[in-house]
Amino acid sequence: MHSRRHALAGSLIALGIALAGAPACAQQAPAGPWMNARLSPDERVKLVLAQMTDEEKFALVFGYFGTEFPPKNGYKPPAEARPGSAGYIPGIPRLGIPAQWQTDAGVGVATQGGAARKRGRTALPSGLATTASWDTDLAHAGGAMIGAEARASGFNVMLAGGVDLMREPRNGRNFEYGGEDPLLAGTMVGAQIAGIQSNHIISTVKHYAVNDQETDRDTGNSIVDPVAARTSDLLAFQIAIERGDPGSVMCSYNRVNGTHACENNWLLTDVLRRDWGYKGYVMSDWGATHSSAPAANAGLDQDSGFPFDKEPYFGAPLKAAVAKGEVSHARLDAMAGAILRAMFANGLIDKPVTDAPMDLAPAMLAAHAEVTRKDIEGGAVLLKNAGAILPLSPAVKKIVVIGGHADKGVLAGSGSSLVYPVTANGVPGLKPTGWPGPVMYYPDAPLAAIKRQAPNAEILFVDGKDAGDAAKAARGADVAIVFGTQWAGESFDVALDLDGDQDALIAAVAKANPKTVVVLETGGPVLTPWRGQVAGILAAWYPGTEGGSAIANLLFGKVNPSGHLPASFPDSISQLAKPSAPNKDDTTYSEGATVGYKWYDAKGLTPAFPFGHGLSYTDFAYSGLTARAVGGTVEASFTVRNSGRRKGKAVPQIYVAGAGWEAPKRLGAFDKIELAPGEAKKVTLKVDPRLLATFDGVGNAWKIAGGSYQVMLGTSARDTVATVPVTLSARTIAVGWRP
Repeated sequence: MHSRRHALAGSLIALGIALAGAPACAQQAPAGPWMNARLSPDERVKLVLAQMTDEEKFALVFGYFGTEFPPKNGYKPPAEARPGSAGYIPGIPRLGIPAQWQTDAGVGVATQGGAARKRGRTALPSGLATTASWDTDLAHAGGAMIGAEARASGFNVMLAGGVDLMREPRNGRNFEYGGEDPLLAGTMVGAQIAGIQSNHIISTVKHYAVNDQETDRDTGNSIVDPVAARTSDLLAFQIAIERGDPGSVMCSYNRVNGTHACENNWLLTDVLRRDWGYKGYVMSDWGATHSSAPAANAGLDQDSGFPFDKEPYFGAPLKAAVAKGEVSHARLDAMAGAILRAMFANGLIDKPVTDAPMDLAPAMLAAHAEVTRKDIEGGAVLLKNAGAILPLSPAVKKIVVIGGHADKGVLAGSGSSLVYPVTANGVPGLKPTGWPGPVMYYPDAPLAAIKRQAPNAEILFVDGKDAGDAAKAARGADVAIVFGTQWAGESFDVALDLDGDQDALIAAVAKANPKTVVVLETGGPVLTPWRGQVAGILAAWYPGTEGGSAIANLLFGKVNPSGHLPASFPDSISQLAKPSAPNKDDTTYSEGATVGYKWYDAKGLTPAFPFGHGLSYTDFAYSGLTARAVGGTVEASFTVRNSGRRKGKAVPQIYVAGAGWEAPKRLGAFDKIELAPGEAKKVTLKVDPRLLATFDGVGNAWKIAGGSYQVMLGTSARDTVATVPVTLSARTIAVGWRP
């Protein structure tokens, strides 16, 4: 898969450079020895730091919001900031250090809502949708695409890489993240980070750490056992950093065990730098800094997004702290040095961005439309397909499409990550139109795409506002397709229900016509009380700027669904670890590392749809599972065969079980394999040894207990195909071990 990944990333970079253009005349770079690209990043940092004044170092560690913000004393950004952008840090021209131009976020180049003019850019599906593909090549390609657009737009830092674990399914930002399992989330988000940075720009990983709800996000206190955090939230970050090598880690708004994340010595110094050996820099989220000396000494390197903090903590107050000796000059050097190292390592200095057009070339946007369409085609999950109602035949005679503004477009998540389309919002004016909105529908309407797939069918659209009218229209149709939506976004949490009365709408339509298919456009898992009444369910998440076309391709079988759930769909609220709504102040995660499917397994609960679940229009057969101890871990081998009549992609999942763990089993490895009808492949997967271990807080190491373990091959966390035992010797794994 890696050769395909790198070839695609290379083509996107080349296209981006060609279409972005070059400056009319290149500025002469300084001839200092730090400009020698043959030297290591560390050598270059040492050389350039020796030439820098303290004022230049202070300039590197303090960032500005890139957009006018009148509520903050009429704030106006520096003139050099990119209009409508997330942030700006001045460069040091005399030393050849470029400015840092920052853009949100993880699904594409966003424009701040208050900007007078919006950049029209390509939006990937939600981060959760990409993770649902279980396809690292797809994640890398999506990252390479949005990174290419960031670079072509004049940005060299992308505030992407959301990997906060889904402890709270009602978190309004779950759509930005990677689901409930640390291996899956870390692996998939890490692949996207690597794709972004293949464009010679920096990506963050965020929001570090245990930032698992939006309620009271600025001051809320996440209380979690440090050992449990190592095998859950922190492990997701650790794996993402190993796989993606992000130039920056963004610390979060919340407190962790009483201390704000951006001045939390345990998170920023003990875990991130000492244990994991991280060499990049830590930037704060916008408004997440709460002090000068305490934050700097705890490990924060860059205070971002002035004027959102109560004070410009890394401005004049930091200078005063250094002058008084509260922050050492050595610490200031380390802060500036970490930023410079990331800039050298990721090509910001050797391959600087040039132009910053508000509009991108049509050829680039056309090429990128295919990338985002393939992403959601790989990440949409077929949850139910009773009686093989899908795929629909192009010869179908009558289709009724209901609700979800399917005649206008597809829903997006909102907040700082919102990417504006090249054309207008498909459904303008929905409340709220301001923060945390606007509510955005990308104008790739599923209805029009369905009509293209079935040109001879009678196709009727009903808006779904009246359940009785919708049911009447659905009666007698060959199929009724109901679009169910749930809007989510930054700064608020959501219910696990579809918005408004859509559950009642779906139930009424299904009662009138049992051949009902529901297409879900949601930020994450939702309750599905009507699932027993409908024939088909397709989870399309927030499907991006080509979502309507992709949904139609999936419904009519031009593309075979291959997504699998990155998070469990609960049967009821009572099944959650915390059934009550997210609260303010202290949130105690007493479940520890027993998150998601691990909670369901440990408590003997049956979800509506389990983690890892996903159907296909073909069938797969698994055989020959073996497992052996090798290199201090487990290697599992098996054969997967496409036993159906269509080409499709299987997602084999290896789970492992040991004694004394937080749950009966853990996801240990996975793959995604495309097979033609009748084709078989032998697959060998190696389990990350940390997933066979417990974390020893006293010894600060991972420990595998000697003894017998179970290795399970499954198609979801609840559907096991085969189980074999394996015996392992005791092993201690260093806290900073890397694959």
